[in-house]
Amino acid sequence: MHNYAALDNPVWHALQTTHKTFAQGTERVQRYPADTLQFVGCADPLHADLNEILPWIAVGEKMIMIGELPVLPSNWTLLRQLDCIQMVCDEETSVASPDVVPLENIEEMLTLVNLVQPGFFYKNTPLLGTYYGIYQEGQLVAIAGERTKITGLVEVSAVCTHPAFTGRGYAQQLVAHIVNKNVEKGNALYLHFLTNNERARKVYERLGFRDRRAIVFWEVVRNS
Repeated sequence: MHNYAALDNPVWHALQTTHKTFAQGTERVQRYPADTLQFVGCADPLHADLNEILPWIAVGEKMIMIGELPVLPSNWTLLRQLDCIQMVCDEETSVASPDVVPLENIEEMLTLVNLVQPGFFYKNTPLLGTYYGIYQEGQLVAIAGERTKITGLVEVSAVCTHPAFTGRGYAQQLVAHIVNKNVEKGNALYLHFLTNNERARKVYERLGFRDRRAIVFWEVVRNS
């Protein structure tokens, strides 16, 4: 059985399990390295003191928290609330992925993801898991990969297609490939998308993903 309850607080549980080597912080508040992922998690979000993490966060640095938001100290500001849907999948899909290849060129990945979804992908983000892509005439035109990981659970993220190449089923191929690779290993998959992104929902539902819960991504910044 998969521990889906851990997905209520995915960043914290990732940093306690599969991604423990990335953890920076205290016993109660931890983050990923700044050049890897701007995510921070708390053992008990509703009673956490974010100022515990100050030695590991620069003034002016923006961070993302997922799930419950702690009471922010006076030297922190809430910048954005991103309302999302969290979906899960634990079965292989029959969707073929003939064009998918593993990626190695970090600059290509950075260029494409930051064109489509700026602010969530950094030079060491590919260290978190395996990233895959689709090329057309030597150009990387679509990407998806594995981001946060909890024991037995892998997040699908960075699902991006170059605007000139949308509508060709590339995202579906990429996510299907990641699903099948992980289900073969006994892992379940999870992902997040903005609540108003019906196009993404349709793609994921076709691949066997189902709603687990509504969840919020909170963008906060340390002011001092």
